[in-house]
This record gives sequence, C-alpha cells and structure tokens, in this order.
Amino acid sequence: MTKTTAFAIDLAIEGGAWDEEDAMDALARRAFAAAFAVASDRPRDEVEISLLLTDDAGIRALNRDWRAKDKPTNVLSFPAPMVPGLPGLRPLGDIAVAYETVAREAEEERKTFEDHLTHLLVHGLLHLLGYDHELEAEAEIMEGLEVKALASIGIADPYRDMAA
Repeated sequence: MTKTTAFAIDLAIEGGAWDEEDAMDALARRAFAAAFAVASDRPRDEVEISLLLTDDAGIRALNRDWRAKDKPTNVLSFPAPMVPGLPGLRPLGDIAVAYETVAREAEEERKTFEDHLTHLLVHGLLHLLGYDHELEAEAEIMEGLEVKALASIGIADPYRDMAA
C-alpha cells in the first residue's frame, strides 16, 4: 500500500480570470496528490503549500524580484527552508501561476486550460520536492514523473507532441 502525503493548500487568487476558489482548490488538490504519489522522496509529515493564482503582471514582478528576469512566466516555485520544531504544518513552499500565460500556452499547444494548469501544478510541486530540469538527465527524470502523475489522473503526456 502506498502512503500518501497529507497536505494543506493556502490558496490566494490575486489577479487573472481564474474560476472560483473552490474549483481551483479542487484542481490543485488533484494535481498535488498525483505529484506526491509519484515522487520517491515525498514528505512523510503533513505539509502546507502556498499557491498564488495571479496574472502576468503579478508573476512578472515575482520573476523580476526573485530571479532577475523581467518577464512573465507560467509557473514559479519557491521551496521553503527546512526549519525543525515549527508548530503546525511544515511549509513546503510557494507556487505562483500566471493566468494569461497558462491560457495562451494551452491554446498554442491545443490543450485544455485545466489540463495545462494541472501539468504546471505538478511541475511546480516537483520543484518544491527538489526535482529540477537544468541538466538533461534531471529533466528526463522530472518529465517522466510529470507524465506518470498526469497519466494517473487521465491527462495525456504533455511532451508527446514536442518530441515529434
């Protein structure tokens, strides 16, 4: 039997044409549960994920201030430092997603908005767990986990058309 990771989501919607909070929370829960299920080094304790749903202007400011890249992007992840002895849930980190960029990419890639957003949330959570894609070997591992997580919830391989 696979042990699942217990988690809470601190969701904030600060811009963009996002669906109502309950729908976004449900989509994020599904994505995060799928990502935790495929990660070999998932947390054993209960964690909290901060999720910011924003617009291109909001994510551009974050990208500029934290990564020195003055442009919008689809998703940003900021892992929380491990601080032993904190009361309550252990913060895993922050994920921010930009509505306009996600919508544009979904249209360009002929994917549903929900499927593309789910992929980006899985991607962001894997970053919080320490996975990366800077090196080709790392990218193969991370993309493989993304594909496996998405398949477990009925979403097609997001990379299949990119390989053709």
